[in-house]
Amino acid sequence: MSVEVRVPTLGESIVDATIASWQKKEGDLVQRGDVLIELETDKVNVEVNAEQDGVLQKVTKQVGDIVAVGEVIAVIEDSARATQGVAKSNGASSAETVSPQSSASSTPPVLGSADAQRPPSPLARRIAAEHKVDIAQVTGSSPHGRVTKEDVIQYLEQNVQKTPTPLTTLSIPSPTQSGQLPSSPVSLPTPGGVGREERIRMTRRRQTIAQRLVEAQHTAAILTTFNEIDMSAIIDIRARRKETFKEKHNVSLGFMSFFTKAAVGALKAFPFLNAEIQGTEIILKHYYDIGIAVSTDDGLVVPVLRDADRKSFAEIEREIADMAKRARANALGLAELQGGTFTVTNGGIFGSLLSTPILNRPQVGILGMHKIEQRPIALNGQVVIRPMMYLAMSYDHRIVDGSEAVRFLVKIKELLEDPKRCFLRGKPTFSSSVA
Repeated sequence: MSVEVRVPTLGESIVDATIASWQKKEGDLVQRGDVLIELETDKVNVEVNAEQDGVLQKVTKQVGDIVAVGEVIAVIEDSARATQGVAKSNGASSAETVSPQSSASSTPPVLGSADAQRPPSPLARRIAAEHKVDIAQVTGSSPHGRVTKEDVIQYLEQNVQKTPTPLTTLSIPSPTQSGQLPSSPVSLPTPGGVGREERIRMTRRRQTIAQRLVEAQHTAAILTTFNEIDMSAIIDIRARRKETFKEKHNVSLGFMSFFTKAAVGALKAFPFLNAEIQGTEIILKHYYDIGIAVSTDDGLVVPVLRDADRKSFAEIEREIADMAKRARANALGLAELQGGTFTVTNGGIFGSLLSTPILNRPQVGILGMHKIEQRPIALNGQVVIRPMMYLAMSYDHRIVDGSEAVRFLVKIKELLEDPKRCFLRGKPTFSSSVA
């Protein structure tokens, strides 16, 4: 009996994928759970495993092919027939020409044996290579001792210190990073014999980013409003509380938790920024799932911080740090990248002074942070130097009026410039909430 290998369900709204690599070839013996193929989707890479022991009898799709969910990509012959086939190919079926000793020496390996340690998964090998980790030092957690991507990520968390991944809307993909589809670079020679151009295939993620940005420009009436904030109060709180915060919560107190809290406060005051358009209806959302834009080598991803209004500063910082680390390791699940209601992005990490962020459809608002600069401002009739940041808020003018967008951004400015008063929640003050 043969079993068809099909493209699995890849997640909401994802209907196809590109074959990134085959880990087995036709004729190979496979065990249940072995990785057969790695698929590249718009958001994450997915491994497809064998569902039974047997022989990979037929491969119907090749590297670079686009395959749809449910499409047959290979056929596995069951273990019994596979064993007979191997025996016949070795001449074991002929008792007249094969002695018992030679027959025993040609006996095929027992499929499904739990004693044989299986090799690391392709994603585990790739993540280990990217972080210069000797995969032989990583202990596998599966019954076969196989090292998976989760094992490598756990090893990194325990043994390797990493710098935080920048949170930004800007992303320049590396053409030589591992995990991309074979790009077949082509150098175009000049009369002097030196190549001056190179042709590189876009990854699925980069293609999707390009498509969705164009769609956003074509389907939404995008406008941007700007303001600036004095970051003195936030910087002062961080300076005074960072050590005790780190000791108590084992995570650093960054700016993103402040801006996430401010965004939630402003969204509650202006609910049409926490909505989407479906046909002729406006869907107002009474939950606050904030997308945090993360720049990776393979392009921009926006993991979602669920129910941000219910989380403490420590919980927000901890989840953002975890999402950034796993985004860098290409270890985010599809569910973590879907369903946000509003997005916050930080171009200032790369030095951007001012930009106009593009909507993350179907959302109708996105807040852009920028570089903090010491600038002279007029305060109480005096010129003083303050750490200032420009803010940009892009919005869909189809359901958000200009006055509403301006007041939304002013609300965020108020929350951040006077945090002790504006972040008051019950009896605890803002300062105690970040202790």
